[in-house]
Amino acid sequence: MGPTQFYLPITAPFFIILAALFVLVVVLIEINVLRYAYTRLGVSSGTAYLLLLASLFGSYINIPVWEFPEHLVRTTEEVVTYYGMHYVVPVSEQFPGTVVAVNVGGALIPTALSLYLLGKNHLWFPGIMTTAVVTAVVHWMAEPVPGVGIAVPTFVPPVVAALAALLFATNRAAAVAYAGGSLGTLIGADLLNLNAVRGLGAPFASIGGAGTFDGIFLTGIVAVLLASLSRRA
Repeated sequence: MGPTQFYLPITAPFFIILAALFVLVVVLIEINVLRYAYTRLGVSSGTAYLLLLASLFGSYINIPVWEFPEHLVRTTEEVVTYYGMHYVVPVSEQFPGTVVAVNVGGALIPTALSLYLLGKNHLWFPGIMTTAVVTAVVHWMAEPVPGVGIAVPTFVPPVVAALAALLFATNRAAAVAYAGGSLGTLIGADLLNLNAVRGLGAPFASIGGAGTFDGIFLTGIVAVLLASLSRRA
């Protein structure tokens, strides 16, 4: 299956943009603008700082968990001429295997925090409903990208999660938006499309990595901002 892989889930310019957003959030935390927002989210500002930092740089770490073996794509016929005789030879096209990995910053950390928030605040029902909505929308909009994997429009997960969370959990929308957006993106984009990855020509597919990490990371930021907009969030 191979050792743990280390690589950026997105191109350097976009990674820098996400890092800049992270720095902006940190600055806001330091000047106490979002301290109340993080409290409403269910974690302290210091913990939130460490989690966002871990998510950003944990996106560089991918842990292999499964490998799709090489498989036959199709068989065609090729005519071979040898000393004036024409022979029909079947030719099979093989598709290389794909290693499936779990991204630390885009899957493990968001999942753990999401389950913690839902359990601590007893928000399982609104969390499940929001996750279901995000899963359905993200799965509908997810597109297989040859050589990359499954890609999702960056701002779809956080926007849909915020709207669904306000509908199902007005009083704790921030925590539900984070959990529903993170889990819904992972399920709708990655888990429900694992079989599709085999036909994309990507030797390596990361759950919560390329194609979905930016949406999951932004979901956390939008959830915090959502909490800062309303005292009831």
